[in-house]
Amino acid sequence: MLQRLINDVKDTTGNALRLTSLAAAAAIALFITIGFLCAAAFVYVLQHYGPVEACLAGAALFLVVTLITASVYIVRKREMRRRAEKAAKAAAANVFADPVVVATGLQIVRAIGAKRLIPILAIGGLALGLMAGRSAASGGEADEEE
Repeated sequence: MLQRLINDVKDTTGNALRLTSLAAAAAIALFITIGFLCAAAFVYVLQHYGPVEACLAGAALFLVVTLITASVYIVRKREMRRRAEKAAKAAAANVFADPVVVATGLQIVRAIGAKRLIPILAIGGLALGLMAGRSAASGGEADEEE
């Protein structure tokens, strides 16, 4: 059984390595193709309009590609941040919906007593509010830096 597991891992690793090397070869070929297409476009514009126009056309093309790539990056980064915040909120909501947590909370209330627990909860709430205020302030500064 262990030998079969080892053989499966070897086969999976070998397949992944082959696919990765094929993808790398395709990426290199695509890069070379784009290079030749850019060179052909440069030569075409150079023959018809001149060297300055050819250089400006190439720069404009790569500027457009850079702007598109940057905008896609920013949109995806914001989307990932929103998903992470949504997942964090869902996880926080699920903690209090867990019956084990509720049962533990009830046992703590019974053991300590409601009269003694109220000041402890007030101090804990104050500390939580201060920590949330600090994290929100540091998060706002991080957004301004980006």
